[in-house]
Amino acid sequence: MLTTRLPLKVEPHRLAANAEHLEGLVALDEFARLAQDAGPQQGDCQVWLDFAIDTQGRRVIEGRLEADVQLPCRRCLEPMPTHVSSHFLLGVVSSDALAADLPSTHEPVVVEDEQLNLLTVIEDELILSLPQVIYHDEAQCGVSSDQLSSGDASEASATPADSPFDVLRTLKGKP
Repeated sequence: MLTTRLPLKVEPHRLAANAEHLEGLVALDEFARLAQDAGPQQGDCQVWLDFAIDTQGRRVIEGRLEADVQLPCRRCLEPMPTHVSSHFLLGVVSSDALAADLPSTHEPVVVEDEQLNLLTVIEDELILSLPQVIYHDEAQCGVSSDQLSSGDASEASATPADSPFDVLRTLKGKP
């Protein structure tokens, strides 16, 4: 189990030149955008980062993260525990023009002033790895499927829907 805290800012060019490895924890309550989307969080995100220079001379960061977050159920909006993990490959670039030259396997990270804010990068990857929709099992959810229906299904099927082509028939003069 990881126990050390990751630094908030690093020099990725120096770390890649030395083929450094960083691993540690980042508190989930430090991620403001995650809290805005998913609500306040507790616990830590475990992060492993390998800085390197690939065979084409690009500086890259290969990383992995894992976290247990509380996400709102889309039926009842009550928080439910969800395990999130992600593996990512980042290409370190100094401008948007150089980011366009990266292969599709790399996600660009623009580094200005030789400093990279790790907190922002990790938060981006964590948000991207969240499931789009999450539900409790129906037996555990506070909202049943009966409460989700908007009306009687037999009423809707009893009356046939108007054809969108009825307007065209009247324009052509055919009944």
